[in-house]
Amino acid sequence: CPPSVTHNVGLKMMNSLTREKEDFITMDGSKSVRWYMCGPTVYAPSHMGHARTYLGFDIIRRILSDYFNYDVTLVMNITDLDDKIIERANEQKITCTELSRRFEAEFHQDMVDLGVGTPDILTRVTEYMPQIVTFIQEIIDKGFAYESNGSVYFNTSAFNENECHTYCKLEPENMNNEQLIAEGEGKLTSNQGDKKNYRDFALWKKSKEHEPSWESPWGLGRPGWHIECSVMASDVFTKLSGSDPSIATTERSKMDIHSGGVDLKFPHHDNELAQSEAQCGCSQWVNYFVHSGHLHIKGFKMSKSLKNFITIQQALEQNTARQIRMCFLLHKYNAPMDYGDNTMQHAVEREKFFTEFFHNVKAALRATPITNSQFTDERAVGLQLEFIAIKQKVDSALKDDFDTPTAMHTLADLVRAVNKYMENNTNMVSLLIRGTAMYITKMFRVFGLISESGSEIGWSLSNNSGSTGAVSSEEVLTPMLDALMTFRSNVRDRAREKDISAVMKECDIFRDDVLPELGVRLEDKTTGSVWKLADPQELMKEREMKELEKKRKAEEKALAKAAKEKKDALNKMPPIEYMKSLTIDDASDTPKYSKFNEETGLPTHLHTGEELNKNQAKKALKEFNAQKKKYEKYLSTQG
Repeated sequence: CPPSVTHNVGLKMMNSLTREKEDFITMDGSKSVRWYMCGPTVYAPSHMGHARTYLGFDIIRRILSDYFNYDVTLVMNITDLDDKIIERANEQKITCTELSRRFEAEFHQDMVDLGVGTPDILTRVTEYMPQIVTFIQEIIDKGFAYESNGSVYFNTSAFNENECHTYCKLEPENMNNEQLIAEGEGKLTSNQGDKKNYRDFALWKKSKEHEPSWESPWGLGRPGWHIECSVMASDVFTKLSGSDPSIATTERSKMDIHSGGVDLKFPHHDNELAQSEAQCGCSQWVNYFVHSGHLHIKGFKMSKSLKNFITIQQALEQNTARQIRMCFLLHKYNAPMDYGDNTMQHAVEREKFFTEFFHNVKAALRATPITNSQFTDERAVGLQLEFIAIKQKVDSALKDDFDTPTAMHTLADLVRAVNKYMENNTNMVSLLIRGTAMYITKMFRVFGLISESGSEIGWSLSNNSGSTGAVSSEEVLTPMLDALMTFRSNVRDRAREKDISAVMKECDIFRDDVLPELGVRLEDKTTGSVWKLADPQELMKEREMKELEKKRKAEEKALAKAAKEKKDALNKMPPIEYMKSLTIDDASDTPKYSKFNEETGLPTHLHTGEELNKNQAKKALKEFNAQKKKYEKYLSTQG
């Protein structure tokens, strides 16, 4: 614990080290937070599993900074060298650098497209080779690592037997899991017999022929996977500590928060802790270890073999970045999450729910300006008290390990309360309505759903031109004025013709076809019309969906009409003619029966020439009698 605490907001955070929610207090008790996040291994396109981690932690970072007022320094690494990268580069016959740079650039673009903020400091493994070699040598010098046949391994037994240290703090139950241990060492790792203990892990790997390599006291080689984060995080945070003599040497590389996906707990994070604590001589290198939950696709682990592998760009083709973020906000960051059609549909519906609220509030504020009475009557007092209670509930939810699902549900409760207040209310207090909408907008800005430069209330309207510069009033008004001029001209022409129905049609065209392209939704209500601003692309998509639905209903109607006409035509056929018209199936012209009784008209032989058996004859008679009834009913209607 720090000697004094100057910033304590009452936040509790789930700590993977203790598996409990703990009071969050920074190392020095101030608002300064040191946070290291495991970055991606860049050998393939980023997928929704990456989004689960980086978008989820982006939300937490925003809450810490923008809601709890912490000063967060986020450090993230890029693993641009490991077994997977070497293997994939060899497959594509390119260098590891070419491969990693390409997919790193794609990763950064994916994060931009998702609205994920960039880290404050970015590190790459290949830029830290001298520091990695020095770090490993220091671990060897302290007796916790050994060289073997050109490679260097961490001595887990020596570390665990030391009274100041404990190996495998995060998942001790997996300490002997040989499959996870092997996966952590990488596919290209061989000579496991060089180890003193199968749990020991590589700090430095002797390079094979055609593998990237760097000079070291142990020969040409490359770093193991786990060592990279320890070195880069320690180096950055030691430098950030400066030369303050009050900070002990063993404390300089430590951090408040370390985060990553839950699948990294063992062996990666457990080994990272061990080698870092061995090097710095401390017993606790990280104060709070935080992990994001698993992401499954429609109930199954994401896998190319299951054909449910979804890249971030593929996901963005189906849904907007805001809808994906909304989906993540509706799920706890560290709980398992199932990503599928139903999950995203719920997020889309919730987005629409809040969108309609913002539109309705703006319409209400236009109708009830501040010059109207602001007297707080009984209904207004009720809403004001509920508003205060809801803000407290949201605050409590965010302090409870960033419980965004509860916060989002509580904000939805506020929307329902405001909607109820506005319903049939001729004495609305506009300042109260504005305050609730501004609060929801503020929280959405904290969550990253709305940009900092967004509007005072509601979503920001996208600028489809991509221009960020200022535009003149003429540029803004020209499309609308042109549309109004055309509309006026058309209405005048129809009015001169005294064609009222044509005038009404022009009004409908203006509402349904012209205004949506300009980002305006016009709704006709019994009390009058209401206009709402929205993203033109969203309105055009809504119109497209309405047209598709209209087309579908028209097709269904046509099919039903055709089916009825066919049924009516068949009912008009005499039973003998009907039996002769039957075919072996709907797609065939081959008659079902080949011979008929001359007196009764009943079929006697199948199309194959085979005589009908007893059951077949009975079925044919049933068909004949059914058609006879329909025909007789038809004749009765003809007089």
